[in-house]
Amino acid sequence: MTQPRPRRFDLIAFDWDGTLFDSTKIIVRCIQRAVVDVGGREPTEEAASYVIGMALSQALAHAAPDVPREKHPELGQRYRHYYAQHQDDLVLFDGVLEMLDELRGRQHLLAVATGKSRHGLDDALRTVQLKGRFHGSRTADETAGKPHPLMLRELMQEFGCTPQRTLMIGDTTHDLQMAVNAGCASVGVSYGAHEPAAFDALSPLFVAHRVSELRAWLLENA
Repeated sequence: MTQPRPRRFDLIAFDWDGTLFDSTKIIVRCIQRAVVDVGGREPTEEAASYVIGMALSQALAHAAPDVPREKHPELGQRYRHYYAQHQDDLVLFDGVLEMLDELRGRQHLLAVATGKSRHGLDDALRTVQLKGRFHGSRTADETAGKPHPLMLRELMQEFGCTPQRTLMIGDTTHDLQMAVNAGCASVGVSYGAHEPAAFDALSPLFVAHRVSELRAWLLENA
């Protein structure tokens, strides 16, 4: 009988949008519509995709450089308005639940490190399919936004894990840069917000082009 491989990583932290949830296109469109609503020039898909993963206020300011600061609160309100309309349209990528269950079965600690708000993440985590699947989480509004390493450092401290035993998985350069800043290894996924060519300089251990590839790599190497 084949013995299971020893764990390389105790803690595996996942980004949310574009990594576990198929939400990139919806977020891009919500950003574009919100910017136009407050009188800004509509950002391109590339510009709107780039800011996914940042804290919301930082992301919107970056995507709408021509919108004056005094309009930023209204910009955030308009984004949340459009996003709420699509809340029920967001779905997990195929294979995510099975992957999470297998990793938990191997005694990995699973966490979420996301640019979402605590309220938004908690709403998603309360769903039947996700209830109890993660051991911990950090959001940008309760710690520091990516690529600052604070949310990873807090998760490592919470679970008593070292950077050498922690893996960050995400779909943006912000995720992978956060891992570098925290001294952790990373894995990129190419099916989210950023083009994978941008990942090279950040030296991820692997880039997965679909969830099935991510799952296979983690079971073999994590």
